Amino acid sequence: MSKFNKTPFTVNVWDLMHQPGELRERELDIVVPEKMGEGLVAVQAGATLEVDARLESLHDGILATVRVDTEASGVCGRCLKDIELPVRVEFAELFAYSLDEAFDYQVQGDHVDLEPLIRDAVVLALPFQPVCRPDCPGLDPVTGERLEDLPERAPQEEIDSRWSALSQLLTEEASTDTATDGATPSASPTEREKS
Repeated sequence: MSKFNKTPFTVNVWDLMHQPGELRERELDIVVPEKMGEGLVAVQAGATLEVDARLESLHDGILATVRVDTEASGVCGRCLKDIELPVRVEFAELFAYSLDEAFDYQVQGDHVDLEPLIRDAVVLALPFQPVCRPDCPGLDPVTGERLEDLPERAPQEEIDSRWSALSQLLTEEASTDTATDGATPSASPTEREKS
């Protein structure tokens, strides 16, 4: 059995062990020792995790029902502006007295270690493509400037060179339409045959 190391994520459960029906609630403020997440946003080292843990003694072990509130920071996936997002996760896990195939986690000595569960839950809750706001216009594809900073600028439409023949047809059709505006419509072929 490996030696148990106490960390800020470990919770003492000696007063609950082997006493089914006993319940304790713990509130922890944990300073994150290292960054959680590797995407555009992450919970940075030094951020605070507000942990509300409800620990209940069962016949097989200790049931931990946990809620975590924290804040993630990073950049918007569209305009690269710095953003901060609230993160709230909840989970429940049984820490067994003896580890077998049915359980993933074990009571270690007289403690439970919440770190792997909190880390997994927080990282999975982080958005893959975070945005500063739902209608963020992003960056100009040519200049790289934030479109939000240029409200007077209308988005420019670039036409793929492969469609240039079609755009010429549109131009010709528009010039034909303007030439016939105001002119008397010519007779249809059936009317010319009658006369």
